[in-house]
Amino acid sequence: MPLPELLAYRPDPSEPEDFDAFWRRTLDEARAAAAPTRYEPYDSGLRTVEVFDMTFSGFAGQPVRGWLLLPRHTQGRLPCVVQYIGYNGGRGLPHEYLTWSAAGYAHLVMDNRGQGSGGFAHAETSDPDPLGDPFTPGYLTRGVASPETYYYRRLFTDAARAVDAAREHPRIDPERLVLHGGSQGGGIAIAAAGLSEDITAVTADVPFLCHFRRAVQITDGSPYKEIATYCRSHRLSEERVFSTLDYFDGVNLAARATAPVLFSAALMDPVCPPSTVFAAYHRWAGDDKEIKVWKFNGHEGGGAHQTAEQIRFLDKTLI
Repeated sequence: MPLPELLAYRPDPSEPEDFDAFWRRTLDEARAAAAPTRYEPYDSGLRTVEVFDMTFSGFAGQPVRGWLLLPRHTQGRLPCVVQYIGYNGGRGLPHEYLTWSAAGYAHLVMDNRGQGSGGFAHAETSDPDPLGDPFTPGYLTRGVASPETYYYRRLFTDAARAVDAAREHPRIDPERLVLHGGSQGGGIAIAAAGLSEDITAVTADVPFLCHFRRAVQITDGSPYKEIATYCRSHRLSEERVFSTLDYFDGVNLAARATAPVLFSAALMDPVCPPSTVFAAYHRWAGDDKEIKVWKFNGHEGGGAHQTAEQIRFLDKTLI
């Protein structure tokens, strides 16, 4: 779509009647099964940050790994950026995440359960998959026969529990929490914002996992292609698949999010088509929202230029 049409694009949502009850039950069960979060000092060789190897309880109380970086030579409670990682990536190594501690924030990086073998950043969190149902290689169709068994039920619950863990840390100000991510990480940030209360700000770059029904129709790029491939094989399962995906669509989760937000969209993005991003942006429930458009960029979006926009946005929002 040309930009003027994107600015007006507000598709009718496809939202399950029990959407809120499903997520309330899921999160209540996870919190009831939670164990105390553990923080182990980690010798990263970095002189400007303290690094902790953390383990918190995610979906069904299952352990999830992460990094916590605290800028040295600071006192008191700090605002915290909770970061979610892109598709098939993991938490990697601490020195890959120095921007936000350099800007004066505590920085919690959540690992992706079962991912981290995409060739760019490894993960260390397993995913105890309850079913061996058929799926297309990847994550978008794992357990897609039901919202109860779908992979992103587990990952989105982990994301909301990462927010809980951040709030409990004595060096983190629970009233200044930022959710941040790009691509899959941006989609997870939208989900966590919709599932959590009292978030201070959100930055979602070229977010994935939004407007599934349109995305699968207009791009044959991966990862959305996984859904089309699954439906091509399971010819009679289309409605069941998309009925499950509706529980995890960023368009529906954005409608529950009220924090100030900065989106980005790239008009030449073949991975996360801009109309899918704008659909979530327009449905965001809060009034304080911005979207930065990169007209000639693909899925890399604004890169370092978008990071500069985020720093500006958070400086303005957190003051």
